[in-house]
Amino acid sequence: MKYKSTRSDETVSPSYALLHGLAGDGGLYVPVRFPENVLTYDDIKEKTYKQIACLVLSYFFTNFSAADLEAMADRAYNRETFRAETVVPLRSLDTDVSIAELFHGRTSAFKDLALSIFPHLLTAAKKEETECGEILILTATSGDTGKAAMEGFKDIAGTHITVFYPSDGVSSMQKMQMQKQEGGNVDVKAIYGNFDDAQSFLKRVFTDKEVNAYAQKKGVMFSSANSINIGRLLPQIVYYVSIYAALVENGSIGVGEPFDIVVPTGNFGNILAAYLAGKMGIPLGQLICASNKNKVLADFFASGTYDMNRPFYTTNSPSMDILLSSNFERFLYYLTGGDTDKVAAWEKELAETGRLTAGEAERAALTEHFAGDWIDDEETKFVINHTFNDNMYLFDPHSAVAYGVYLKRKRAGLMSGRHTVIMATAHPYKFPSVICEALGLPADEDPFDALERLYAVSAMNIPKPLKRLQKLPLRFTETINKDAMKTAVMETIDRIGAHTERRRGLE
Repeated sequence: MKYKSTRSDETVSPSYALLHGLAGDGGLYVPVRFPENVLTYDDIKEKTYKQIACLVLSYFFTNFSAADLEAMADRAYNRETFRAETVVPLRSLDTDVSIAELFHGRTSAFKDLALSIFPHLLTAAKKEETECGEILILTATSGDTGKAAMEGFKDIAGTHITVFYPSDGVSSMQKMQMQKQEGGNVDVKAIYGNFDDAQSFLKRVFTDKEVNAYAQKKGVMFSSANSINIGRLLPQIVYYVSIYAALVENGSIGVGEPFDIVVPTGNFGNILAAYLAGKMGIPLGQLICASNKNKVLADFFASGTYDMNRPFYTTNSPSMDILLSSNFERFLYYLTGGDTDKVAAWEKELAETGRLTAGEAERAALTEHFAGDWIDDEETKFVINHTFNDNMYLFDPHSAVAYGVYLKRKRAGLMSGRHTVIMATAHPYKFPSVICEALGLPADEDPFDALERLYAVSAMNIPKPLKRLQKLPLRFTETINKDAMKTAVMETIDRIGAHTERRRGLE
């Protein structure tokens, strides 16, 4: 399997794509030939999550042996890394709706599912690309990716990770998770700005010739743990394949019967993974993109125009507070049938004007599989309250957005009637203040007091990593101006270079 840029015919090996994350022309890597219609129920029935992961990834990383992939999956998906034996358990609200709980990993967010195996993919890729030295993983986060990435990469030899997050754009618990992160190779900086500022800066750094030349001189190469990296995105396909098998096995659907998906979406990676699972043969019906007040994606699916020229809102579902969705570029690539010239022109237009408009052919393709909708903060809190009081089920605010969009569209007669899966992307205890407020409980600033209050009313166990967090010391409390991010990266390169020189001197 070879990989190419979404913007040109630049073609690279799987290991190169894993290591570099972003193509030299600024595009994102995609498989040259996507493995379409290769999976049936017979291929996945009675398989564990690990076995499904090995099967799915074998189509994309043909450079790794079956034994290599099996070893990676064993290290990624076990009872130490995931609390749930099935990795992604399904819950039922009623006969027509299932909830896929993606939050049973080490950081209680769906990012764990990809970031538990991604470090092993990257380490194996580094062995193949023998010329590379120290790896510096630069990551922007709206709350969950940063923590999950650091947990996955902490103390891995030859690898360093720096995370940037918006100081006022994450929950108090998300901030605590990052500020207290363990590991000798991790660094975290808050910025005065939003997620788009952080992500846009990192994309510029990856293609900055001066910075890359300086890094190379110091024996450092850049990579990314964001879903712009194909190694972060492709493992997300696995849980959609696993969900299909589980739905058949529990009798919710029949073999080959389509089901709908509702995904709370910010950076577009999660819902794009669902689309790719469908291309591989999983019988998906409608893919519904659920947005909060920052509804640039919902508006696109309604109008065909992606328009970033709008106010940016800080909401109670902060991981979705994104206007520039990175994986949207990969979606445009598939929407155009792989027309790299059109994608490059659209991305240039988006960078220069803040908007792009799909053509008639692309709009027709949109409505075949996708729909978009949104709800606001007050509606989100209502959904959390309603679902807890009526069903004794506790949603985090992002998953509540997905369920709220489902209810909204059902009332309007816009659902297909097929079985629907709500993608629950985070443990509710990662957002204790929002949940307390939604349930009419005192919402203290101290997230651990709020946790205890939620436990008292819900009896839902507090995940051990969150409980343990309270006793850990604060490590990373610096907040910098977004204009100082380049300086921070250069200083990190210098530290890595100096460390490497000292180590060589001792050898």
